[in-house]
Amino acid sequence: MDLGEILTTSLTDTLGVSLPHFRVELALATTIVLVLLCRMLPVVRWLDSGLVALGGIAFALWYAWLDLRSLPGGPWPGAATGPAAVELFGGLLVFDSLTAFIRFLLCGFLVLYVVFTKVSGIPDREDGADFYTLVLGSSLGMCLMASANHLLMLFMAVEMASVPSYALAGLLKGRKASSEAALKYAVYGAGAAGIMLYGISLLAGVLGTCHLPSMAAELGRIVGEGADTGSIAVLALGGLMLAAGLAFKLSAVPFHFWCPDVFEGAAAEVGAFLSVASKAAAVALAVRVAFALGWLGDAAGATATGLADVRHFSAAVIGLMAAVTCTLGNLAAYGQTNMKRLLAYSTIAHAGYLLMGVAAAVAMLGVDPEGCRKAVTAVAFYLATYVFMNLAAFAIVAVLRNRLRSEEIASYAGLVQTNPGLVVATAAVLVSLIGLPPLAGFVSKFLVFSSLVDAITKGLERPLMLALLIVGGLNTVVSLFYYLRVLKVMTFDPPADGRVAAAAPVWLPGAYVTALVLPVVVLGVFWAGLYAVAQLAGTFAS
Repeated sequence: MDLGEILTTSLTDTLGVSLPHFRVELALATTIVLVLLCRMLPVVRWLDSGLVALGGIAFALWYAWLDLRSLPGGPWPGAATGPAAVELFGGLLVFDSLTAFIRFLLCGFLVLYVVFTKVSGIPDREDGADFYTLVLGSSLGMCLMASANHLLMLFMAVEMASVPSYALAGLLKGRKASSEAALKYAVYGAGAAGIMLYGISLLAGVLGTCHLPSMAAELGRIVGEGADTGSIAVLALGGLMLAAGLAFKLSAVPFHFWCPDVFEGAAAEVGAFLSVASKAAAVALAVRVAFALGWLGDAAGATATGLADVRHFSAAVIGLMAAVTCTLGNLAAYGQTNMKRLLAYSTIAHAGYLLMGVAAAVAMLGVDPEGCRKAVTAVAFYLATYVFMNLAAFAIVAVLRNRLRSEEIASYAGLVQTNPGLVVATAAVLVSLIGLPPLAGFVSKFLVFSSLVDAITKGLERPLMLALLIVGGLNTVVSLFYYLRVLKVMTFDPPADGRVAAAAPVWLPGAYVTALVLPVVVLGVFWAGLYAVAQLAGTFAS
């Protein structure tokens, strides 16, 4: 094949196959350019950059919805005609049900998030263009994380999602805590990126490729045929280093150190973005990498045996990380006095619960397809409900910050006397984060724990799954104490100065919080519709 044929084939593939499945990212990239023009050109400076960003995100959400509906097996009427999975741009990216679901979830979150920033007042009009450019740039990287099919694209996507986040953490100019948060985040991020890149180089050096499906075939052959211990050790070390980079994005132990300090120093609006969007993209990427390196549909012989060993190793690493992350997050949250710092440790704990579902899915991968699909569905459903729960929690923090000029839990004392509606909303969100019925958080945890039970009953990684089930249950009990302590301060503790502050008008922020809390309540009872959509993401495991 000569150069002309190569260029013709590449151009045909790009225009005919890749770009039609890349519309969401193109819409976000176009929106970034438009928002920057609002800052650069005097003619259009009168435009509100937030509304421009919201319009572009609405287009991206529409394309994400069309992509979701194009997949076969959806819960809507009419037969979908789109392919189940398509490699894009020569195998760098892949479009499948997991990609479509995470894209739709991220774009839906961005719509809610931009409205949140307009309601809360951060950023101001002067910084709006810079802020939304960073948010959209990071979100674009997260969309690429969800569809990465090549280790170099994986690294670029993670960095594209991370670097704008460092600047977002320092959004509050002139505040020492905000600058310190940005510096800590950047330093930890640089270290995690270096570790991950070195792990990628080890894996690519031994396997001879960075394309994930090709890596799986070579990995299964090497492990199944009993390669020398040096190669196996390098592969294990490379895998652990790659996991370190993903754990940083997930704020999983022991790569969680940045999370509490960054959340406390950054604005609540930034914390909401990092805790929800970053979590969804990182979980999707962890699922994709674990599945890509642990299973081939047509694997046979030594390759199948080798991949079974890889799955065992992956499930053990993910499971151990899940148990430690969940436990440390819940125990450390107990003694916090700052609400944002408490929510940071809560975010860490929920990363542990999500990783439990991923570990169950990996344990059943290639052995029990139906159980594996249910586990991935549980993780997808958890992410969808987590959008509403955590965004509502940070929205409440922002509303109270604007009113009380404080983010300390002690400043919430006596709030039930002035804003009982806000206290009720807080109670619904926190109880859902605990995982108690009849709220959405209960259904999410129940589905994840059910996937662990499925693996136990079928004898797949039984000791590990049983240990995770016990750890998850105990941690749910532990989380009762620090979540309910916040409600106790709001309802029973008297204000420190003995006087209750006059009620401030919060009808617009209150309406926004109510709009977020309603799905948390409704999805605790009527969750079948969302679960049916999440099942579409689960078909990724087929």
